[in-house]
Amino acid sequence: MSSCMFWLLFLQIMHLISSSFSLSGGGTDRLSLLAFKAQITDDPLGALSSWNESLHFCEWSGAKCGRRHQRVVELDLHSCKLAGSLSPHIGNLSFLRILDLSNNSFSQNIPQELGRLLRLQQLNLENNTFSGEIPANISNCSNLQLIDLQGNNLIGKIPAELGSLLNLQACLLATNHLVGEIPLSFENLSSVEIIGVGDNHLQGSIPYGIGKLKRLRKLSVPLNNLSGTIPPSIYNLSSLTLFSVAINQFHGSLPSDFGQKLPSLEVLVFYANRFNGPIPVTISNASTLSVIDFGNNSFTGIVPPFANLPHLQYLGIDSNELGNGEEGDLSFLKSLANYTNLEELGMSDNNLGGMFPEIISNFSSQFTTLSMGRNQVRGSIPVDIGNLISLDTLMLETNQLTGVIPTSIGKLKNLHGLTLIENKISGSIPSSLGNVTSLVELYLSANILQGGIPSSLANCQNLMSLELAQNNLSGPLTKEVIGMASLSVSLDLSHNQLIGPLPSEVGRLVNLGYLDVSHNRLSGEIPGSLGSCIMLEYLHLEGNFLQGSIPELLGSLRALQYLNLSYNNLTGQIPRFLADFQLLQRLDISFNHLEGEMPTQGVFGNVSAVSVLGNDKLCGGISQLNLSRCTSNELRKPKFSTKLKLVISIPCGFIIALFLISSLLIYSWRKTKNEPASGASWEVSFRRVTYEELYQATGGFSSSNLIGGGSFGSVYKAILAPDEMIVAVKVFNLLRKGASKSYMAECAALTNIRHRNLVKILTACSSLDFQGNDFKALVYEFMVNGSLEEWLHPVHTSDEEREQGNLNLIQRLNIAIDVASALDYLHYHCQMAVVHCDLKPSNVLLDGDMTAHVGDFGLARFRPEASVQLSSNQNSSIGLKGTVGYAAPEYGIGNEVSTCGDVYSYGILLLEILTGKTPTDGSFKEGLNLHKYVKMALPDHVVEVVDPILLREANSSDGMKHIGNDKVLECLVSIMEVGVSCSEDLPRERTNISNVVAELHRIRGILMGTRRHG
Repeated sequence: MSSCMFWLLFLQIMHLISSSFSLSGGGTDRLSLLAFKAQITDDPLGALSSWNESLHFCEWSGAKCGRRHQRVVELDLHSCKLAGSLSPHIGNLSFLRILDLSNNSFSQNIPQELGRLLRLQQLNLENNTFSGEIPANISNCSNLQLIDLQGNNLIGKIPAELGSLLNLQACLLATNHLVGEIPLSFENLSSVEIIGVGDNHLQGSIPYGIGKLKRLRKLSVPLNNLSGTIPPSIYNLSSLTLFSVAINQFHGSLPSDFGQKLPSLEVLVFYANRFNGPIPVTISNASTLSVIDFGNNSFTGIVPPFANLPHLQYLGIDSNELGNGEEGDLSFLKSLANYTNLEELGMSDNNLGGMFPEIISNFSSQFTTLSMGRNQVRGSIPVDIGNLISLDTLMLETNQLTGVIPTSIGKLKNLHGLTLIENKISGSIPSSLGNVTSLVELYLSANILQGGIPSSLANCQNLMSLELAQNNLSGPLTKEVIGMASLSVSLDLSHNQLIGPLPSEVGRLVNLGYLDVSHNRLSGEIPGSLGSCIMLEYLHLEGNFLQGSIPELLGSLRALQYLNLSYNNLTGQIPRFLADFQLLQRLDISFNHLEGEMPTQGVFGNVSAVSVLGNDKLCGGISQLNLSRCTSNELRKPKFSTKLKLVISIPCGFIIALFLISSLLIYSWRKTKNEPASGASWEVSFRRVTYEELYQATGGFSSSNLIGGGSFGSVYKAILAPDEMIVAVKVFNLLRKGASKSYMAECAALTNIRHRNLVKILTACSSLDFQGNDFKALVYEFMVNGSLEEWLHPVHTSDEEREQGNLNLIQRLNIAIDVASALDYLHYHCQMAVVHCDLKPSNVLLDGDMTAHVGDFGLARFRPEASVQLSSNQNSSIGLKGTVGYAAPEYGIGNEVSTCGDVYSYGILLLEILTGKTPTDGSFKEGLNLHKYVKMALPDHVVEVVDPILLREANSSDGMKHIGNDKVLECLVSIMEVGVSCSEDLPRERTNISNVVAELHRIRGILMGTRRHG
């Protein structure tokens, strides 16, 4: 009995303790978490769905409690796509040690109440949109080891109080809008290992006391307005592994014992400053270096050997004053020959002289980029340059190279850019260049090349720019080369000895912006097919022997800004359509045999914009041109210039009329055929753009115009003057490894393919920004309805708003058909199958008619066969992963990319369209995924997995009511079965995409057909 009384008493005591706990610490934590949840406005992944009364708060997802006190010690909700503000009640979680809300969409200020978390050790708010200033009272959290506030919109100064955090190991404040100086108090951070404050607006210098931080491993301050010299104390930090001061205004020279003092250095980036003096020979003592970037400074002297750097991957010494233009300047290259990790070497814009070293042919098989332009290098390109099988970019422009282009260059299967302009290279263009089908840019101008243009270049179906000007090339223009439809930036064949007519195949250059075949020996008439090149802005045909009249079919070239037809044998009248070209800024038709009345409108009204000299039979025009008055005979000349025209027989006139009508019908048919089926105008006047124009059109690449982003760049909405055309501009972040290759890949894909359900690239901009840095951007049609991601997972404050702004069943089915049609085209109807590799809702864009367009081809790959069957022993050398949840499972074990992989991604996308759930939904645990989630529900439990909005829409729509719920559910089951069959784990079990298109059309016919009868 006494034992029973004891246990009863014990249970009462425990109940009292529990009740007391619930009203004190534990209750406070629970209420604080609920207050945190109340400030969340969007939780698309359902990360907080478990935060309810059915579970103890210590079991809520993301929350972790201590064993002794049942108090929250960790709140980790990173990458959950949460939106809202951070509740001040977070400061009541007094036992909290870790707060990780990184990679979400939190906004507004960081609450001051964080300063009450005295036990806090890790604060990670990276990649959100927090604004306001950094709370100074964070310094009260004396146990802090990590502060990560990178990638927000924080303003103001860095609080000096942070210098009191003696336990702080990492202070990461990069990519904000912080001003002021780096606090002097940072010298007190005796435990700190990482300081990252790059990409802000900081001024002043690096505090001298930073050099006292003996544990400091990484010091990163790029993209600021910092100045002065590097404190000598920094060079004594033997633990330093990363040191980046890129794009600032630092000056001074480097100490001669630089490498000896920094033996642990791995990454050294001094790019774009004002450093001078020699590069220290002792840099080789830092044997762990993998990245060295001294580019865009004022270093002088001989480049030292980079010996004993076996980990070296990148060496940039471009845009300096290195070398003396003499032999021996390039001797340092011998030290790089045995480095198996070396990938990129930039040495352009220096004074480097001497013979082109043969040793470069022996560089690593991983070597991708050689940039040696604008130096004084002599000799010939090594015959074994083809050994560099991974070479992506070869830039040797503006040197003194001689000899021939080696035929082995045809072995460079991965080459995207080849630039040899302004040298003294002779011989013929090797036909082996046609084997380099990955080429996007080929620049061989200003050499002494001879012979014809090899027709094998037509194999380079990704080529956007081809410039062969100022050589001694001869022979006719082959239709294979002149009709390369991929050319969209420039084709320059000027100042050669080319003969014969301009082939009618020139009309295939429908996306070309710049065409120059001037100063050759071309004859015959200007082909009317040239009128199909509706994107042309610059057209140079001057200095040839062209004859006949200016074709009326050129009236479709309304994007023209510059037209030069001078020094030919053209006859007839000046076409009236030239006066209607609103963008035309310069017209030169001088020294021909043109006659008749000069127009006065448009470009003809500006005497400085038009040149008509040497056409003695022209009359009229504006008075400043000083042409003779037109007589009545001259005005009648267009109709009947000779008596012969009056006696043309009726049958002959009928035949000519019939011919003209037929030609116009054929031309009209071709234009219609080339228009996108979506109905978007294919004749929109569009002009090539410069960096300055894109800068102005995007408001200086303002964040207010930012409409998206990805791994390699950002997308901005832009309004291009003067016609105020709205476009989307994708700017590539070339500081990120792989961005340049992504640019090339996307160019190659989007210029090689065209379909109504693919995003149309309008033009590309490869230039320099205002600081002289490389700039690459692509300009696309603007999709007014954004991405499918935004429609499937919108940010709304209520379920009612979500339902009102969402997609109905027919719209979702239409989008699914559009995407499937795009894949069917890519896989089976291109000259070479294209594998997209990254199909997901954010890469499906919707135009004004809600027609879907697949975009973002930065990971796309070309396959030699339309269908690739995978086996377990196929390994990929691409290192491609795609996006988690959408990437095919075989990619995870190293298999090659394939059309089957795209089908898997499409299947997941289709299931997401119907369920409203992402493949990374928080509810998928213990092996459950979106595929299994739907497959288990089919066919009898489809209502449990379909997006509830679709069911409500089916009940409310008149057309759907007529079908009946049973029929709607039957259609939903059929569509989901398609998604399941596409997303099977084994590639051989997935449905062919052509069959998918047919099946979805059949299902839509059932729904739409019944609607019409209703």
